[in-house]
Amino acid sequence: MTAAEATPELDLPAHDRAFLGHPKGLGYLAFVEGCERFSYYSMQTLLVLYMVKYLLLPENIGGVIGLQWLQAAAYGGKEGQPLASAIFGDYSSLVYLTPIAGGLIADRWLGRRATLLAGAVAMAIGHFLMAFEGLFLFALLALVVGVGLFKGNIASQVGELYGPKDLRRAMAFQIFYIAINVSVIIAPLISGTLGEKVGWHYGFGTAGVVMVAGLLLYIKAGPWLPKEDRAADAKASADGIDSKRLLGFTAAALVVLFLLGQVVPQIAAIGISGEDGLAVALGLLAAVTAADRPRVFALLMLIPILALAMLTNQQIFNAYLVWADAQFQLTFFGTTLPTSYMITIDAALSFSMLAAVALYWKWRSDKGGWEPDEIGKMIIGSFFVIGGGLCLYLAAITQGTGKIGLFWPVMFHLLNSIGFAHIMPVSLALFTKVAPKAIVATVVGIYYLTFFAANKTVGIIGGWYSTMDTPSFWLMHVGTAVAGLVGFIGFKMVIGQRLNDA
Repeated sequence: MTAAEATPELDLPAHDRAFLGHPKGLGYLAFVEGCERFSYYSMQTLLVLYMVKYLLLPENIGGVIGLQWLQAAAYGGKEGQPLASAIFGDYSSLVYLTPIAGGLIADRWLGRRATLLAGAVAMAIGHFLMAFEGLFLFALLALVVGVGLFKGNIASQVGELYGPKDLRRAMAFQIFYIAINVSVIIAPLISGTLGEKVGWHYGFGTAGVVMVAGLLLYIKAGPWLPKEDRAADAKASADGIDSKRLLGFTAAALVVLFLLGQVVPQIAAIGISGEDGLAVALGLLAAVTAADRPRVFALLMLIPILALAMLTNQQIFNAYLVWADAQFQLTFFGTTLPTSYMITIDAALSFSMLAAVALYWKWRSDKGGWEPDEIGKMIIGSFFVIGGGLCLYLAAITQGTGKIGLFWPVMFHLLNSIGFAHIMPVSLALFTKVAPKAIVATVVGIYYLTFFAANKTVGIIGGWYSTMDTPSFWLMHVGTAVAGLVGFIGFKMVIGQRLNDA
């Protein structure tokens, strides 16, 4: 299969440039994704603070159905911040594992639209269940299922709006990510303020209302989205991936990993969700056709490198917020701002840097200047991520006896945002370009294994925040970014050119 087959043919007008020079469907998809991300990042912003400051307190934890059992069975009796970090890590990693199943369901049975709608409904239910603290675990389960059905299937539709040689594709994903970051700016201001200042459940309930709005908007968008031929898609998917082999190899890998975990502490440390993710990756590699396997293998090799590069970014929603809540100077003129506003600062800078980076490289291209390929941009981005992590280290070692001013944290968010703009939208565009046509939604699901691996790792090392000295904690994150840089360079040298040739 050639690279030209990576995107399905479209039944859309070739001259459709109604949305900022792009198809009208991109505008709808960007706004729908914005609603979904508002809801998701409302959870991300509030979840750890909610658990540390309220739900996991001794007088409240007993009212949550099944939580004390889970605390003993899965988390070794952890309490307080380490328990919150572990739960956050499993939740935020699993929401990026289930998109693989969502992609398979869409490719083989329901189609992308029906699968996405089912996911939106499940997410709305999950957000509303958060209003009842006793149903906390059921709410998380509904959200994990909902995101899995939703996420990969909306991103794959963005790619399907463009032909294989349409150079607007990469810019489309930049716009898509800008919509996400607008939502991340707004979510802490609305849901974060309501949750911290009025009541936790008001913040979670707002997320549910916005998710319902996104569901209705997607239904309205139907005429401007790529057409579906479910019978043809199911046949193509069946030809592209062997579901029986996928299930068989995944189950076998799970058994092997479980048994190894009894004698290898490093495997046991990744937990059940970590073993699930590794088993699914191995199953996918075994299940694709021999012709597609080198391409899928190359993408799977890129995932741990991306995860290392993005580890500091994902820690923003976990231990970073706990640190900010306790140590940052957030009181101005007698008013203490919600800690969740740090997420708004991050999102505002991410939004600005996504636009600035996209415009910079467009300006370079228009002038006939050199522009690196996707992996080259990721290498550039890694240097900025390293610089951002060093800002956190400097903030920690220069704190003294008072609270930390916002100079170093803001510098961290600025540099990290430039790095993010060079890594995440570029890598998503690369995955959709390389994806075999028959399993494009599944490959987008594979892409989200990056966030699965990063968030699972964040959940593990975030628990060390309470026992490590803070400078060492952030210096460790700098080390992971350096490892990501080395990984990108190695990937480009060994695999990159062959991937471009394919």
